[in-house]
Amino acid sequence: MNEQIYQEFCAILQEELRPAMGCTEPIAVAYCAALARQALGRLPRQVEVRASANIIKNVKSVIVPNTGGQRGLEAAAAAGIVAGNADAQLQVLAGLTPEQIARVADYQKEAELRVLPSDKEYIFDIQVRVAAPGHTAFAEIAGHHTNVIRLEADGQVLLDRPYTEEGVQHTTDRSLLSVERIVEFADCVQLEDVQAVLQRQIDCNTAIAREGLRGKYGANIGRILLEAYGDGTHNRAKAWAAAGSDARMNGCELPVVINSGSGNQGLTSSLPVIVYARALEATQEQLYRALVVSNLVTIHLKTGIGSLSAYCGATAAGCGAGAGVCYLHGGRYKEIAHTIVNAVAIDSGMICDGAKASCAAKIASAVEAGLLGWQMQKHQSEFYGGDGIVVKGVENTIRNIGTLASEGMRETDRTIIRLMTGGLC
Repeated sequence: MNEQIYQEFCAILQEELRPAMGCTEPIAVAYCAALARQALGRLPRQVEVRASANIIKNVKSVIVPNTGGQRGLEAAAAAGIVAGNADAQLQVLAGLTPEQIARVADYQKEAELRVLPSDKEYIFDIQVRVAAPGHTAFAEIAGHHTNVIRLEADGQVLLDRPYTEEGVQHTTDRSLLSVERIVEFADCVQLEDVQAVLQRQIDCNTAIAREGLRGKYGANIGRILLEAYGDGTHNRAKAWAAAGSDARMNGCELPVVINSGSGNQGLTSSLPVIVYARALEATQEQLYRALVVSNLVTIHLKTGIGSLSAYCGATAAGCGAGAGVCYLHGGRYKEIAHTIVNAVAIDSGMICDGAKASCAAKIASAVEAGLLGWQMQKHQSEFYGGDGIVVKGVENTIRNIGTLASEGMRETDRTIIRLMTGGLC
């Protein structure tokens, strides 16, 4: 494989497969608030949070970890300020002590805390302005969860990074991704180049799925799937992915290794592959290579869709899971391409109406679509170009999905947000 492409694919996995505690949008708000407090150098007495409509959508209904079960932007910002550990980025709330956790609710009562819609047109925008007697500070994140574009302290600019919606959103080159190259990379990658990041994904995501099945979180979708439909591998793949989301969406403090900025996508793209690998008694090497496929296919699909939209990102991750399971069973480019196209045709268009307990059920649906897409190609059945949004060639179909999500569903996104916020956004 071309050395430049090889190194870029390794870098993409390093960039995307990172640990985060809690839903990544409220955690990004907490991170931004912690940055503002760090720049201020003291506990602020006034806090103003401005967030784009899609951030408001994804923070509104999900429980923020280490807040005593609270939801919403105010709780996320307060927790980030009380934690004060901006260096932890997406694990900013992981290190809160019991005393700090108790302090979050008190701080919201003591401080003057306001939440307003963003004054910018960015899809992903978080601004936190803080003040204490004689001092002010400001932090802004745009584009994706850790992309800090501006920092100020007492009127002095500490960081000013140009940002446009049309600009490059990542440090790595996603234009190099294709299904054929992904399979080639999975076949030839030296395991020492990916083992650490993939083993962390296996360990973290398996642990939170196990907790989701053991505990009582949200609507308990994972547990219901097992109780209703049994412990077969196919159902267990859906149940474990859903159980991870059950826990994550409902306050569990265990970290998740994310994919494309989303913990739910990280769970969906990894856990079905892990379940099938264990059922097949696959070697660790086979599991790592299958996870390379599932993760990179998810990233490839999600790159065209964008970080936040009306298109449920778990759908892309379900395609990735199906591709990874196909690889485990000996499928290569042709079989994996058919699996992806089939899965895309089945579940595309499932809406994202924010992070919440029902995400676990959507994950189960996305995994089902991925696995059905795989089974279809096994039985020499496929959807063809001209069947709806499916066109000839897997890359052309993937491009159609990106257009559908990023352009075609814009008004759908606005309508969802308007319905969720009572017309405030």
